[in-house]
Amino acid sequence: MKPIGLYLHVPFCSGKCPYCDFYSVIPKNEIMDLYVRTLCEKIKAENRIYDTVYFGGGTPSLLGAERISEILACIKREQNCEVTLECNPSDTGSENSPFDFYAVKSAGVNRISLGLQSAVDSERKALGRKSGCAEIERAIQRAKKAGINNISLDLMLGIPGQTKDSLKKSIEFCANSGAAHISAYILKIEKDTFFYKARNKLMLPDEDETCDLYLYAVEELKKSGFNQYEVSNFSKEGFESRHNLKYWHCDEYLGIGAAAHSFVDGKRFYYERSIDDFINGALPIDDGNGGSEEEYIMLNLRLSEGLNFEKHKKRYNKEIPKSFIEKAKEFEAHSLVKITEQAVSLTAEGFLVSNAIISALIDTVEN
Repeated sequence: MKPIGLYLHVPFCSGKCPYCDFYSVIPKNEIMDLYVRTLCEKIKAENRIYDTVYFGGGTPSLLGAERISEILACIKREQNCEVTLECNPSDTGSENSPFDFYAVKSAGVNRISLGLQSAVDSERKALGRKSGCAEIERAIQRAKKAGINNISLDLMLGIPGQTKDSLKKSIEFCANSGAAHISAYILKIEKDTFFYKARNKLMLPDEDETCDLYLYAVEELKKSGFNQYEVSNFSKEGFESRHNLKYWHCDEYLGIGAAAHSFVDGKRFYYERSIDDFINGALPIDDGNGGSEEEYIMLNLRLSEGLNFEKHKKRYNKEIPKSFIEKAKEFEAHSLVKITEQAVSLTAEGFLVSNAIISALIDTVEN
């Protein structure tokens, strides 16, 4: 059986950030124990081998090293399996934090993703983040001391009060921290969040300013050695997220946990956003077929490498139509797309209007 990716959703958070619409609840030891037990039961029942494992949330680090190690002991992994753990600086970088990086490293964690968002404490406060840069630095140092050197930091763009000067400080922090990977996302105001309710009062950069911040981040991160490989992701050479690349390459992955999504055997399915339902044995819900040609094109165009003609032909046994190339040339004339003999890809400017470009290109592909 070919190894696939494994995503484990850990829906526990000590508090809700004002911009977050992910499913999460307040952690309690009894419910976390039950949840971990259910995760382990379902992992064992699947009896699969994985080459990437990703603990996402929520705040997976709230489980503590012992529970995380218990879960990893149930997972059959390839020898070089990438195992990512999302961590919150407030519970892994505080002066009195009991979190044991040595234990999770011993259990198999070899990649940490930390929620930086901004290295400017006033911006972090506006985002509802409890910790400051001191906690982030401590969390990074503790992870590295334990032997986990593959560190990813989340950076948010277009947030309240952000300017190019403040963004530069955050990027400098990322470069000086020794991080190998940066996920830089433009803030999106989602419904059912505090930010959505207060959207008319937020001091946000306007659309043009946000676009400028994005392009500025791309350039400054590049200067610091972080190459863009996806719309929102940048890494040092060889440190791309192997797990997330599965999503964009339309490769298979299994999601286990409340609100987790999967793509296995050409089918997409997901668990409801309910811890109780998950613990009580609810089955995942069918979400239809996946891996269509249109979906493959859409996801690959999110990557800096773009849509590779040879890989597309190998997968679908057909050439990219000439109409696709002709439409791409229209965007290339405006420096939004790059065309080579091997691929079509979007430029940094093209990523800013990627939805419109990708939609127009997909319209040229016959079903």
